[in-house]
Amino acid sequence: MSSITRRSALALGLSAGTAALLGACSTPGTNSVNSVATIPAAQPGEKITLTYWAWLKDLQKVCDVWNAQHPLIQVEAVWTPGGNSGGYQKMYSALAAGGGPDLAQVELRSIPEFMLVNGLVDVSRYGAKQYAERYDPTLWNQVSYLDGVYGIPQDAGPMALYYRQDLFQKIGATPPTSWQDWATIAAELRKAGSYIDCFALADSSWFAALATQAGASWLKAEHDGWTINMTDRATLEVAEFFDRAIDKDLVTTNYGQYSAPWFAAAANGQIASLSSASWGDALLQGVSGASGKWRVAALPRWTGKGFGSSYVGGSTAAVFAHSKHPQEALEFAVWMTTSREGIDAMIANSGIGWSPSKDYIGAQRQQPSAFFGGQDYNQQIFLPATKQQNPDWSWWPLTQQSFEILSDGFRKKASGTSLVSSVKLAEQNIIEAFKNKGLSIRKVTS
Repeated sequence: MSSITRRSALALGLSAGTAALLGACSTPGTNSVNSVATIPAAQPGEKITLTYWAWLKDLQKVCDVWNAQHPLIQVEAVWTPGGNSGGYQKMYSALAAGGGPDLAQVELRSIPEFMLVNGLVDVSRYGAKQYAERYDPTLWNQVSYLDGVYGIPQDAGPMALYYRQDLFQKIGATPPTSWQDWATIAAELRKAGSYIDCFALADSSWFAALATQAGASWLKAEHDGWTINMTDRATLEVAEFFDRAIDKDLVTTNYGQYSAPWFAAAANGQIASLSSASWGDALLQGVSGASGKWRVAALPRWTGKGFGSSYVGGSTAAVFAHSKHPQEALEFAVWMTTSREGIDAMIANSGIGWSPSKDYIGAQRQQPSAFFGGQDYNQQIFLPATKQQNPDWSWWPLTQQSFEILSDGFRKKASGTSLVSSVKLAEQNIIEAFKNKGLSIRKVTS
C-alpha cells in the first residue's frame, strides 16, 4: 500500500479527519473519491438503475416497493455471501478493478476498513447530515467519522436478556437487574443442572459488546491518528467478572450461542438464559419445544457508569466509490431505512435486525408474541434499550483482525491464561498491527 502522509493527503483535498483515518493505506494509483467534485444528480426524465450488493434474503422484494414508486430510479439487488464469508473480498476486488455496485451492505464495524481503501463515498457531501435526526443517534455516530458520513445505518441489534421463565421459577429467581445478581442466579441454576449462559472463547465480539455496555470505548479517531485504551476500568471489570464466572463454572465455554450444541442444550433445559441481540428472537424459535417458555428482560447492568444495553451486530447501506449516481443511492438508502414502507418491507422480506429509525420499529414489532408467552417485548424491552446505549463507542480499521487477536488470547483460558491478561496483551498486539499497516496510533489512559 502506498504511503500517504497527513500533509500529502491534505494536498489531495482530503479533510484533516479523513487524512488521519486513511493513514498509510489507499488503493494504489487512485485519488480519494471524496477529493474530487461531487457528481450531479440525474437529469430530469433520465432513467437510471442502481445496483445494491447485499446478503439480505429477498432484498429485491424491498427494492421493488421503491421501484414501483420511482420509475426513473430503479434498484437491482444482487445477492452476495456474508461479509467475511466472501462478500467483502468480492467488494474489495471490484473496487480495485474500478467497478463495484452503487450500494453495498457493509457492517458497521467494517466501515473504517473500506475507508482505508478509498472504497466509500462520504455521503455528507450529498446532504446526508440533513437526515441525521431520523436515526438512532448511537448508530449515526458509528457511521460518522470526524466531518464525514460513510454509510447509512440499515439495522442493528440492541441487547437484552432472554430467559426460560420456568427454569428461573424453579429456583425462585426473577430476571437479574445487575450482573452481580446474574452471577448469584447462575450459581443456583448450576445446582439445578443448567447453565445461565455460555461464553464463546472463539468470538470476542460478545465480550466487546458487554465492555461497551460497561462504558468502554476502545479506539477513537483523532485528527492526528487513532487512540487506543483497552485497559480501562470498564473493560477490565468485565474481564475480571467473566474470569470468575468461568473459573466457578457458572457459564460453559464448550460452545457459543446459536451453535448446534447450544440448540441441543437449550432444548434439554441446560441453558436457562442468554444475553443477546434483538435478532436473537427469531433464532430462539429454532429451539425444539421452546414456544411459550421464553421471556425477555432488560440486560443486567454493571456497577459504576455503565449503560442499560449495548449493540451486537448491525449493518449499513454504504455508497461505493465508483457509483455514478451517489445522490440517488443516498435517497434510496434513506427511504429504505426510515420510511414506514421501507422498514416494514425489510422486516417482512429480509428479516432485518432492529430498525435504525428512532421513530418507527415496524408494524410487525408492535404486537404481542405468542412464542414469548404473549409478551410485547419489542416495545417493552428493546425499544427502551435503544435509548440506553454507549454513545462513545466507535469502530476502527482492522476491527476483524483485532477481534481475532483477542479471541486467540481468550482460547488460552483453558490452559490458565486469564481474560484480563489476554485483553492487555491484545491491546499491545493491536497497536503493532496498526503500526505494521502504517497507521498512526497511540495508547491513552482513562
